[in-house]
Amino acid sequence: MGYLSYLMWMLPALIISLIAQAMVNSAYSKNSKIQNMRGMTGADAARQVLMANNVTGVNIVPCSGKLTDHFDPRNNTIYLSEGVYNATTIAAVGIAAHEAGHAVQHAEGYLPNKIRGALVPVTNFGSRIGWILILIGFAMSGYYYYYGTVNTESLTYELGGVVLIIGILLYSTSLLFTLVTLPVEFNASKRALNVINSSQLLTGEQYNGAKQTLTAAALTYVAAALTALLQLLRVISIAKRRR
Repeated sequence: MGYLSYLMWMLPALIISLIAQAMVNSAYSKNSKIQNMRGMTGADAARQVLMANNVTGVNIVPCSGKLTDHFDPRNNTIYLSEGVYNATTIAAVGIAAHEAGHAVQHAEGYLPNKIRGALVPVTNFGSRIGWILILIGFAMSGYYYYYGTVNTESLTYELGGVVLIIGILLYSTSLLFTLVTLPVEFNASKRALNVINSSQLLTGEQYNGAKQTLTAAALTYVAAALTALLQLLRVISIAKRRR
């Protein structure tokens, strides 16, 4: 019964996650096989976005793996994967330009990006400790999926409730982080596509291909936010049934 209930709660997030991943794989596979007309590499595209926004001092280096592209604000470096750095495909241009968009956000002090950066250590702690405290809270309450008889007047039960609330609050930082991530990712893609369009790095169907790739990637962040939200609501729902 408990597993069925959990599945019903998480099924929407699971479906969206699968769809998002399928869209990313499909868009990347398709657009990583089409060469852009200007013969521009991913690294070139990233430089173009930085130049268009008057951002300097950002390193652009290759990294291993597939779709491991990211911007690291700690050393102001854009890391582009093997299929992006030297590649001249539509997907490479879109992905590299997106990561350069993050570098521009960092340089300009884009507020949601600053908030997300500040939340990183809090979320890392909260996501690890939160679930532990939630489980401890339920255990102290003698409460497992609404079954069994518990002494609601015992000190252990009361303390379990406090621990449970603290655990939920800590875990909720994961949801907050995913929500703040959404405008950061959407804005980075918007910045990238604006430069791609205004500088005519890609035009026509090739521009649409880059946009398709970035849109599919953005959906994965929406799926992550929905998953975190449903997980939190699920825990809160169970906690409310404490007797």
